Amino acid sequence: MITSTAGFIFIEDKGFLFIVVISLNLLTLLFHGIHLFPYSKLHAIPKNIKTNSCSQTISIISANVYQKNTAYNRFSEVVVKHNPDIFLTMESNKDWENALSHFDQTYPFHIKVALENTYGIHLFSKLKIISHQVHYFVADDIPCIEAKLISNDGFVFNFFGVHPPPPSPTEEENAKERDGELLSVAKVVKSKKEPSVVVGDFNNVAWAKSALLFRKTSELIDARIGRGLFSTFHAKYWFFRFPIDLFFHSTDVFVDKLKTLDYFGSDHFPIYSSFYINKKNKEQEELIETLENEEKTEINQIIKDGINEESENRD
Repeated sequence: MITSTAGFIFIEDKGFLFIVVISLNLLTLLFHGIHLFPYSKLHAIPKNIKTNSCSQTISIISANVYQKNTAYNRFSEVVVKHNPDIFLTMESNKDWENALSHFDQTYPFHIKVALENTYGIHLFSKLKIISHQVHYFVADDIPCIEAKLISNDGFVFNFFGVHPPPPSPTEEENAKERDGELLSVAKVVKSKKEPSVVVGDFNNVAWAKSALLFRKTSELIDARIGRGLFSTFHAKYWFFRFPIDLFFHSTDVFVDKLKTLDYFGSDHFPIYSSFYINKKNKEQEELIETLENEEKTEINQIIKDGINEESENRD
């Protein structure tokens, strides 16, 4: 849009071309507006009044800590201040694992995968972890955490922590691994009968094609719908910031709060979310989108491409 407007300044015959340029700009605005409107607060979302049939409120902090960031105390202060039931760290290597070990008593349930390739991932929980599995869907150095937890009042739910690799000059040449990873997670989530949440650094915006396929495949809801974009990366540059740390949930999970938290030295802001489970309220089912037949074939190919892709940038 900026290019077309700038080019218009240097055009002498501004009659017909004026109409063309303005029309292109309006179409661009309309296109982006259609995609972004659901993430505005003007978009209606089903309301749910918490009743005795609901679970207690469960809170989560999800944070890409940035492996080279050594401000361990600053992140610890964020956790202590907001006191979540669960917190997930990404890019957490052995140094980060050691720095956060003081949380082992207050968060007695944990899953620790320390890696030095910026794909380490750690889960700390006050809630009991009934079972867990660390998946390596597309590569043996990109972990994804799956855990089954139980709230203090007896509600069982599934938690997935994800951090697929982004396409970039310093990381991967293309998005095959990222997309294959996310859609592999989506297929596993779809098979679960219990309430589920998926959180983490998706390295993808929620309206991208692969993110839409993730949502349709998993049949989950994007928590940003009707609440805002919550841009998290890059934390140091306000003019270059995108919403890539996401939170998806099943129809029986009702989000109470969603917000970004204070800067702590990483290139990402942490995301705070709180929710409760209500298996009796079916109102959110209207938000679910499902796959078309041709999309089902497409996602299977995307997963195969992700598995077959070989990275030359990770140690």
